[in-house]
Amino acid sequence: MNLTKNHLYLIPSTLGNTPLDSVLPDRNRKIINSLKTFIVEDTKSARRFLRKAGYKGGFEDITFHVYNEHSQVTDLAIIMNALSSEKDAGLLSDAGLPCVADPGAEVVREAHQKNIRITPLTGPSSIFLALMASGFNGQNFAFNGYLPIGRSERIRKIKQLETKIYKEDQTQIFIEAPYRNRQLIEALIKACHHDTRLCIATDLTKETEYIRTKKMAAWKKGLPDIHKRPTVFLLYK
Repeated sequence: MNLTKNHLYLIPSTLGNTPLDSVLPDRNRKIINSLKTFIVEDTKSARRFLRKAGYKGGFEDITFHVYNEHSQVTDLAIIMNALSSEKDAGLLSDAGLPCVADPGAEVVREAHQKNIRITPLTGPSSIFLALMASGFNGQNFAFNGYLPIGRSERIRKIKQLETKIYKEDQTQIFIEAPYRNRQLIEALIKACHHDTRLCIATDLTKETEYIRTKKMAAWKKGLPDIHKRPTVFLLYK
């Protein structure tokens, strides 16, 4: 079966209040301005981003379909019906790349089933920016999303990840809710060997960006103030 004529554009957003022209190419703006249908995590933040991107149309002419972690199967069905038309649409992430640690992956999976053309646009990814800057293995790595919240489960998971570092030569990447950053670092220091290295990458692409790689023994002597700041954590030997 042939692909449809219409495209589903995967539109990256900035990582916070970063100036748009420092992380997104002009092509993205041109495509954004050509669209009247958007699939978004949150309508309010989507409108804010579109204005920042210089969207020239009126929002009353735009159709917003909300799809996030709270959406149901019926919501996805409605979106698929909209995408089956001949009109192009954009899947917009709240921050960074769509579908990477993002519920939009489910929309794209279904779009493939409908033979809709998928067109990813260039933009920032906190995960890959952190990996680039860490000095860790960039040929063998795993993104683990969020670690368990429970103390004992979290320690157990960290030890499992540390084992993979040494046995498989694999960089381990994960994130945390910003208000729990301190607790996560303290758990890492407690669970890991003192020679295991941790990279903390915070506020990527912003003026307050902070990226440091140290051994656990060094981190134990002093921790950065990253409370409520978006952070990517990376472990390696």
